[in-house]
Amino acid sequence: MAVKILIKRFVPENKENEVAVLLRLLRERTTSQTGYISGETLKRIDKPGENLVISTWHSVDDWRTWVLSEERTKIQEKIDILLGDDTEYEIYTN
Repeated sequence: MAVKILIKRFVPENKENEVAVLLRLLRERTTSQTGYISGETLKRIDKPGENLVISTWHSVDDWRTWVLSEERTKIQEKIDILLGDDTEYEIYTN
């Protein structure tokens, strides 16, 4: 059963360029993962800096394999350090 992963981050204006490089790398790596279907990034209008990624996967197991992988973990740690906060994740299904 397909799942949607909501990934929330707050990116301060002074960190946008540094974080953007890492997010592009993360997106590039994500698209080649088993079970990945699609993803989109949204920027909240009424709260500058708040971003939401909606990622669709064939199964929660496919997502977990990727999110727990060493490759992704290393990139995500760099993002969280730059942001000074943990990225939030929510998993949904129909």
